[in-house]
Amino acid sequence: MASYLIEPVDRLPFGGPEKARRYATERYRGAAGLNWYACDPSLRFLMRRYLGPEGVAWAEPRLEALGALMGGPVAAWAEETDRNPPRLEKYDRWGHDVSEVVMPPSFEAARGALVATSFTRPEFFAEARAAGVDPAPMAVAWSYLLDQADIGMACALGTGGDMVVGLTELFAPEDVKVRVRELFAAGMFSGEAAQMLTERSGGSDLGALETTATPDGDAWRLNGFKWFASNANGSAFVVLAKPWGAAGRDQGGEALRAADGVRGIAPFLVLKERRDGARNGVRIRRLKDKLGTRSVASGEIEFADAEAFLLAPGASAPVAGQAGAGQAGAGQAGDGRGLARMMELTNGARLGIAMMGLGCARRSLVEAICYARAREAFGAPLYEQPLMRRKLAELVVETEAAQALVFDGYLGRPRLRIGAALIKLRAARLGVTAASDAIEVHGGNGYIEQWPVARILRDAQVNPIWEGGDNVLCLDVRRAMVRERAHEPFFDRLTQAAESAPAGDDTTAGLVRDRIGDLREAVKRWHSLDATTAEARLFPLAQYMADVYAAALLLEQAGWERSDSGGDRKALVARLYARRHLADGGPLRDIDAPAEDLERFDDLVGGALTDDRKDISA
Repeated sequence: MASYLIEPVDRLPFGGPEKARRYATERYRGAAGLNWYACDPSLRFLMRRYLGPEGVAWAEPRLEALGALMGGPVAAWAEETDRNPPRLEKYDRWGHDVSEVVMPPSFEAARGALVATSFTRPEFFAEARAAGVDPAPMAVAWSYLLDQADIGMACALGTGGDMVVGLTELFAPEDVKVRVRELFAAGMFSGEAAQMLTERSGGSDLGALETTATPDGDAWRLNGFKWFASNANGSAFVVLAKPWGAAGRDQGGEALRAADGVRGIAPFLVLKERRDGARNGVRIRRLKDKLGTRSVASGEIEFADAEAFLLAPGASAPVAGQAGAGQAGAGQAGDGRGLARMMELTNGARLGIAMMGLGCARRSLVEAICYARAREAFGAPLYEQPLMRRKLAELVVETEAAQALVFDGYLGRPRLRIGAALIKLRAARLGVTAASDAIEVHGGNGYIEQWPVARILRDAQVNPIWEGGDNVLCLDVRRAMVRERAHEPFFDRLTQAAESAPAGDDTTAGLVRDRIGDLREAVKRWHSLDATTAEARLFPLAQYMADVYAAALLLEQAGWERSDSGGDRKALVARLYARRHLADGGPLRDIDAPAEDLERFDDLVGGALTDDRKDISA
């Protein structure tokens, strides 16, 4: 029964029940209200693969409960927080700077429910292991489902937690370690951490930063200004700064400093409260008025003699030959690997952003399917129109390819050095394009904030920026290949995956194997290019690597499906993906290719979304 008034415009002479169905609000329910685990056959497939039959039997009730939470209250709270974002209370009533971020009730409700039920909690890991179940796939599923509801919340809960805890345990004083353990007693996804890198002088160009650290006993004092810091309401921050005076003083008594560049950078831990319990010198100048991800408070942070702790080995001696008497630049804080060590942990953060892109793509796919099934035009549902079926089939295939990449990044072994950069390159961008496609499926409605896809697009747009844009990712791929020959284990992984292809589809398996060989040759040729051309070619090379990586993983999934259940749907997905990304369409651009995306459309979509809700207006 409709919950709205029937008005005169609903009874016009050329109207009628059949037309009224097209705009009956109750027919357009979208993803919200579904159980996001139960309705996702692709996720259930991955849980069977990574957990095994006994593990799934233990995990499934917990995953079902999680799916209901994410598709119900968390999704609703996300919409409310987007409409009522965090605000900054800068001063108290006597004008003192308190720099307090006031979070809306919807955020606090969501955060409380998520932290209490997180599959990343230490006690959950202990419970799973006691039952003989690997908790890691469930933790990945938790992030995957949360990112469909609210990637801003995922950032607020998870940004930098592993980095803060890991580096603190290695390098901080004992009393500081105790404090950090208390802050993260609920696990890495407790919403207490933030990483503060970006400054006005540069984002990815970290060597240009200006924040300065000065020794102060076994601590340091930080002074500087961070231009974009997410989760500004956290309690423990990893901050990049350049040490001043770490190498002592010259003969004239002037403080020596590290070189002004990347090698002079070191990571520091800054807590909201000082050791003595007083408020630390951390000031929030303002919160950013962002396009999206409004549930995470992003702000401009000033450090004014803030107490900090070096997250690297102790200050080193002056480096011989770098500076003489009266010269600056004589030494550095730590072993010179502080930034490198932090960047190693950044690969994990990049996978987190890739997961956010995947979450946006998956939510966009579900919203597009739900809308196309309900909306009618030209005498039939959009869902039955050939052009719409082509678009939806493409969204299914691209989303499952990105899903294969992201889950392999988290759960595949060995962990590939260049994997995170390639996976983020593909998945973060897909989140944007899939959201744009979902808006187009909705037509003009999609451009309106009352429909969920508008927020998805606003949120998704940040993923290609966070943790390095496309160009920065490409430079990291170059660094890994040139310095570490990271392409060699990458090719080993591709070959291993392709060898697991199911029997009976030799054409697709042969195409992927051929492209692995072509890609090897492309990398070899790339190494021979001059420096300028080689850098310019990094983007198409990285895209090629991501294409072949995803195709090989889909073949591997198809082989597992064949052996597990005898099914061939993943083989279809692999075939369609490889045909689009790896095959030569010839002069006709595959116009006359088999229309498997249409002929087996129901298999494709049925394997992506199970929605048993009845059309209550029928």
